[in-house]
Amino acid sequence: MIRVLVVDDHPVVRGGLEGLLAAAADLQVVGTAADGLEALAKVAELGPDVVLMDLRMPRLDGASATERLRRDHPGVHVLVLTTYESDADIVRAVEAGATGYLLKDTPTAQLTEAVRAAARGETVLAPPVAARLVARLREPAQESLTPREVEVLRAVARGSTNAEVARELFIGEATVKTHLLRAFAKLGVDDRTHAVTVAMQRGLLPPPA
Repeated sequence: MIRVLVVDDHPVVRGGLEGLLAAAADLQVVGTAADGLEALAKVAELGPDVVLMDLRMPRLDGASATERLRRDHPGVHVLVLTTYESDADIVRAVEAGATGYLLKDTPTAQLTEAVRAAARGETVLAPPVAARLVARLREPAQESLTPREVEVLRAVARGSTNAEVARELFIGEATVKTHLLRAFAKLGVDDRTHAVTVAMQRGLLPPPA
């Protein structure tokens, strides 16, 4: 029997998934959670084999929860089930350690088979998601941002001014500008807004909540 935890912030979706999975004789829904933090607690309490994880949720998003789960419970497999198929969402989930990535319009038979495959540790990707990942792998190599440049962009994405970023990171305002200019050049942009947008598209920054 494969033990499944369903994580989604919409009660109707949780109930629907629970009903669909319960119809399979070899699948048992041991619990549900409404966000990433609750999912972490439920995994520790219930010990599921597979976590069916939504991405956009309050308090703690699905990708962040996946990263923590894979670190603290390496034997638990995470299968992302979401309506989102943007490059940034896909990359974050995969890098966090998700075993698979499906969209919510996946037919029931494919969903239940994907849960079985995830329990075996097999990678399961929805066709549009697989196509996007292949396209990204075929793209020319892009110069990566340094950890400090990412930190600066994260702060900018929160709406911080250069002066506020400098205080937060304990560096000079001129240094902040230098990091930004270097990030602009690597991302092929010429302003803060586009830098944040492109960084999110490339999966370098989390998408807005």
